[in-house]
Formats: sequence, structure tokens, C-alpha cells
Amino acid sequence: MGQDQTKQQIEKGLHLYQSNQTEKALQVWMRVLEKSADPAGRFRVLGCLITAHAEMGRYKDMLKFAVVQIDTARELEDPDYLTESYLNLARSNEKLCEFQKTISYCKTCLNMQGTSVSLQLNGQVSLSMGNAFLGLSIFQKALECFEKALRYAHNNDDKMLECRVCCSLGNFYAQIKDYEKALFFPCKAAELVNDYGKSWSLKYRAMSQYHMAVAYQKLGRLADAMDCCEESMKIALQHGDRPLQALCLLCFADIHRSRKDMQTAFPRYDSSMSIMTEIGNRLGLIQVLLGVTKCWMIQKELDKALESIEKAQELAEGLGNKLGLLKLHCLCERIYRTKGQQRELRDHVVKFHECVEEMELYCGMCGESIGEKNNQLQALPCSHFFHLKCLQTNGTRGCPNCRRLSVKPGYV
Repeated sequence: MGQDQTKQQIEKGLHLYQSNQTEKALQVWMRVLEKSADPAGRFRVLGCLITAHAEMGRYKDMLKFAVVQIDTARELEDPDYLTESYLNLARSNEKLCEFQKTISYCKTCLNMQGTSVSLQLNGQVSLSMGNAFLGLSIFQKALECFEKALRYAHNNDDKMLECRVCCSLGNFYAQIKDYEKALFFPCKAAELVNDYGKSWSLKYRAMSQYHMAVAYQKLGRLADAMDCCEESMKIALQHGDRPLQALCLLCFADIHRSRKDMQTAFPRYDSSMSIMTEIGNRLGLIQVLLGVTKCWMIQKELDKALESIEKAQELAEGLGNKLGLLKLHCLCERIYRTKGQQRELRDHVVKFHECVEEMELYCGMCGESIGEKNNQLQALPCSHFFHLKCLQTNGTRGCPNCRRLSVKPGYV
């Protein structure tokens, strides 16, 4: 298959893919991969296969094609191709929750000296790295990466990247419980979709609606949460987007739990868990198990709650997801307090405070914890964040956290 024929077949596959004929598109692209002698064409078709498998939640296949793409990039001896292939390798590992590998591949991308094409990819690299740091609950570095990605998006006038970063920032603030910002950023993403997204894939609309649904659920605005989640789920079903379907089912379950409707919540958690397991989203599985634990606690089935906690703890330790562990210690503390088991209670109180200290989840001004309840937060240029009211009351001539770090033993 020559260069022109390769190009035609790739375009044919794209047309089929955009018409929701995914399996036919994959067949066309696989034929190109088998028959084409054009390395640049093969590189491009591998990119199409990587994107398609990512959207279907076939992350192991995505990783397999990313590895082949790196070999093709080396054959082409072009730094731009190599940067793009390492970014795809980073993204594949991010989806499989291999966060340390993601960070390592992202650093490789940033260290490559390519042309302007590589520089345009730096925003996407920063976003992927930010998502990985967030998965590891390293909040300051995650925020630093997201803000860097946002700067790249603004400098390159890349509205699609800006939309994706806004969704990640929504997720970031939802995790540390500044629900006002958790809603603001996906609303901004939805505005970008409305203003610029006529030619974009509908997944951008679905993504922003899902993150809005999560924020609304946290804020107790359950009818709004349900509306956004239904819209997101409709698009996810239409496009066979399994990862988003799993997240929407989790959000539906959380909404029903908030309404104390456990009979409806449990089957939604089960359906979400089934897809999360199938696609390998271990971070999502932790969230599902946390929701299931809270349902059992509401029903005063404490031993069943502890069974769910045990499964979630194993996953969180395997991933290095410190926030997940903190939440689990908090739930254990409540369970063992109710059971009157003082030794176990003390053990989890100690572990909870160790997690808070390790993640720096406290305000460097008032000393109170961050992420325990809904609070307005403000980040300084160093990406350390504080209670907004503390900054307004006390002002700052620099970051108290950075000052404290600079006088720790080993730093002087």
C-alpha cells in the first residue's frame, strides 16, 4: 500500500469513526497497519487506533499500540514524532492508573528538544502529568501542572486543551472540597464547548456535563446533578464511551445515596464497578467502593462496610492514592467509634493524621485541615493553597508553607 492509498484509507477510517461506525473504522485502520509501507502513514494510523481504543476504554490495547508507535517514531528519526509517541505512552499509563510511569514518560517528553510541533504538545503533556499527580494525591504538583497546561492553552489559543484542563481542575477542586471552584471550572468548559465546539467531538460536551454533575451532587443540588449526568450518559451511550458510562453510573449512584435511596444506589454502584473492572480504572473502583461503604454505613451494616473498605484499601495502597487512604481511615474511625473498639479507633486516627501531614492538607495560616468540609480555597503562585478567608484576613508576604519547607533540616 503506497503513501496516497494509505492516506485515503486513514481518511475513510476517520469518516467511519466520526459516523459512530467504530468497529468498521478499526478494521480499515488495522488493514492499513498490516499493508502500508509508509512509516509516516503507519505512525498516523497508530495515533487513530490509540485515540479510538482510549475512548472505548480498551486501555491495554491503547498501550500496545503506543509501544508500536514509539518503534515507528524511532524509525522516522523525527523528534516531533517521538514526543507525540511518548505522550501517547504517558496517556496509556495514566488511563491504566500507572501514575509513576505516566510522570516519567511526561518528563521524557518535556526533555526532548523538538520543533514548534513538540512545543504545542507540552500543554497536553502537562495536563497528563497533572492528572497523574492528582491520582497520587500530590496536590501542589498537580495544580502546578494544570496551571502550566492552561498557560500553554491560552498561548496557543487551544480551546480544546483549555476545555480538558478546566475539567481536570473541576476534579481537582472536587477532591479538596472547594465545591464552588469544582463547579466553576466545568461550567467554563461547557461555555467553551458552546462557543467554539461546533466541530468538536461530542465527548467534550459530555465531559463538562459529567464534571458539573459531580459538583452539583457535592453541593446538594441533586436535580441539577441528575440533569447534567443524564445528558452526559446519553452522549456516552450514543458513542460507546465505556469509561464515561462508568463515571456517570457512579455519579447516579452517589445522587441516589444522597437521596437515601439505597435500593436504587446499589445496582448503579454494581454496574459502575463492573465497567471499571473491565476497563482497568482502579482509581474509579476506589470511588465506587467508598460510595458502597457509605451506603452500608447508612444502613448500619458495619461489617459489610468494613469488607468494602478492605477492598478499597488494597487498591489505594497499590496505586499510591493517599486521598483514598485518608477517606478510608476516616470511615474506619467512624465505624470503630460506633462499635466501641478503642484500639482500632486510635490506630485509624493516627493513620488519618499521618495522611493529612503527608499530603499537606492543612491551611498553613490557621492550621485547620483542608478537604474535611466544603471551603473556599485560594492558591498562591507557588501552588500551595490556603483558606480564602485566611488569606483575606491575614494577607501574605510570601507563602508560609514555602518558608517552613526552607528551614527544614537538610534544606539549610
